[in-house]
Amino acid sequence: MTTILDGSTFAEAIRAKVKEDREALGKFGIEVGLALLMAGNNPASRQYFLATVKAADKVGINIYEYLLPESASLNEVLNRIHSINEDERANGLLVLFPLPRRINARRVVNAIRTEKDIDGLGSLAIGRLAADESTFQIFKEGAYERLYEARFTPATSSFLPCTPFGVIRLLEHHRIPLRGKHVVIVGKSLAVGKPLALMFLAKEATVTLCHRETPDLAHFTGQADIVCSATGVTGLIKGDMIKKGAVVVDIGINVLPDGRVVGDVDFASARQRAEFITPVPGGVGPVTIAILLKNTVRSAKQRSVLNDPLSYPF
Repeated sequence: MTTILDGSTFAEAIRAKVKEDREALGKFGIEVGLALLMAGNNPASRQYFLATVKAADKVGINIYEYLLPESASLNEVLNRIHSINEDERANGLLVLFPLPRRINARRVVNAIRTEKDIDGLGSLAIGRLAADESTFQIFKEGAYERLYEARFTPATSSFLPCTPFGVIRLLEHHRIPLRGKHVVIVGKSLAVGKPLALMFLAKEATVTLCHRETPDLAHFTGQADIVCSATGVTGLIKGDMIKKGAVVVDIGINVLPDGRVVGDVDFASARQRAEFITPVPGGVGPVTIAILLKNTVRSAKQRSVLNDPLSYPF
């Protein structure tokens, strides 16, 4: 019997804590704000944009929307980011991808101040993850996190990438063991594949990272205890490509011409063999957004604890 890894219910629990912390900040007159910047109107990005706005509204986080046309230049995007960096209302900034092809995405991401890079995709954030300087967030929350924030100012603190962090949290929420497991990740993007591999390694899993040039993909996925796919290719992972009893995590978001949202995994055939599987929608996506909101509140906290961090009521 296949177990569906319901991300929506888990995300509700995360958002409840986010709302509690946001309300606590509000008692000190501190508002929490998140800036969303999108250039163009990619269907998948638009859906993520709207879902983020809806989730933020539920927890009382203010949203500041910055919608640029498809024709926007790199300088226009960078100028808008620089203005948001200086805007005290925004504790975090999320740039929706993909950007128009002519725009250098890495220049855009690296223009975001580290303390506002709540999606954790800047070079500094990724570097700290690779160096195991930020992986404490995977293992311990609460008191240890407060002590860490007491020693590092917002200018030097960083966040973990939300989507891969959401994958780890979702698996652990369902008590799926990671240590010693063989994980095959399909997709090597800096947004998901690479940081997810680093997080699984931190959890003592054995990781194989596959991509479009990998010959005989099924050979690798068929050996995996856990298969994670983040390619944006509809139906890439079929049921006969996974071993019986595997865990399948579908991170893909693909909008079909009829408006339906599907992932990378052929859900109907994969669920016949998998022991655990995430649905699309309703799997990783809601958890990603919940963690994004959590990071936004954490950014607001960090700015508020500089003078007396250990006595601050969090």
